[in-house]
Amino acid sequence: MIQKLLAEAFGTAMLLIGVVGSGIMGAALADGNTAIALLANAIATGCMLYVIITVLGPISGAHFNPAVTLAFFLRGEINTSLAVAYIPTQIFGGILGVWATHFMFDLSIFQTSQTLHRTGVAQWGSEAIATFGLLFVIFGGLRSKPDAVPTLVAIYITGAYWFTSSTSFANPAVTIARGFSDTFAGIYPGHIAAFIVVQILTVFVAHAAFKTLFTTTKM
Repeated sequence: MIQKLLAEAFGTAMLLIGVVGSGIMGAALADGNTAIALLANAIATGCMLYVIITVLGPISGAHFNPAVTLAFFLRGEINTSLAVAYIPTQIFGGILGVWATHFMFDLSIFQTSQTLHRTGVAQWGSEAIATFGLLFVIFGGLRSKPDAVPTLVAIYITGAYWFTSSTSFANPAVTIARGFSDTFAGIYPGHIAAFIVVQILTVFVAHAAFKTLFTTTKM
């Protein structure tokens, strides 16, 4: 159990370092060009996801995301005690990753985001689609080509940064942690709850859909 929890904490911390750190660097170098900053943010996040899923997947399953943990729990693939332990560990790891990033960029370590544009029906709908798509990629990939899951997730999230108005949080731990960073990747704390509600509800919708979609049938 300890090894799994360490893997989840470290992996989620590294994910947030990738997300927040590349956002800070991208915004600093883009000279006001948001598209360039977002491109840097998306590519770095995708690269980090590929690495942490590949390296830590054999240890913990590489969830790094309470929505993914809940989905595996609903499928009966992890037990209650592990799921309950994973979720706070992921959140804690994510926040540590944000603080480590602030340290690296010589920013105030403890801060909260003042980014106010991540709210509204369009953003919430984006989170539903992004979360559903992420779970589709994970469980579809595990069914068809398990070794490709790190690549599939990395490519999907890189793309989802661009095709969703919310830039694809799709992860309650990431959402919470990004509330602690008043930088390019931040989200105002008052807008976090709505994102998480949508993400969690989408897990249940996806679970119901995938029971039919990914059921093996005879031709």
